[in-house]
Amino acid sequence: MRVITGTARGRKLKTLEGMDVRPTTDMVKEAVFSIVQFQVPCASVLDVFAGSGQMGIEALSRGAARAVFVDNSRASQAVIRENLAATGLAKQARVIADDAVSFLAHAADRYDIIFLDPPYDAGFAPQVLPLLERVLAPGGIVLFEHRLKEELPAEAGGLVLKKNYRYGKIAVTTYIHAEDAQ
Repeated sequence: MRVITGTARGRKLKTLEGMDVRPTTDMVKEAVFSIVQFQVPCASVLDVFAGSGQMGIEALSRGAARAVFVDNSRASQAVIRENLAATGLAKQARVIADDAVSFLAHAADRYDIIFLDPPYDAGFAPQVLPLLERVLAPGGIVLFEHRLKEELPAEAGGLVLKKNYRYGKIAVTTYIHAEDAQ
């Protein structure tokens, strides 16, 4: 796993080992960043279920102003911090030790780009999607990575599904504010 482009281009990123870990493939990561390429510069990014932090780190490498990484695993938090240090991007980042639902329910900041990559088939979509409306900045976008066979709702809170993208057995569903869809 590596940073694809930007200031940290080519830097290898550490990831956790084990059956519960499922890093986003380079193919999916490149596709996701082609979706948001013009929104990344100077953006405020939220990486929820951050794992190794690769999505937020890629955004920082491509010019995002700041990134917040949320994960409840101490091991993941340590890997994210190591990866931020290795890429020289730690000053623009904050790592938060919290579960996604609790963080989203109490977050005060708003974000231009929100990456979500929860454990597959764990039922997180109905819990987290309605909470995103209040933390998504106007004109912002949510990118939810999930198993292709998992259907996500067309609407959640004040968000509406913008588009589904398919990459083999993986899907990325994007959401925006309902008023931005008009």
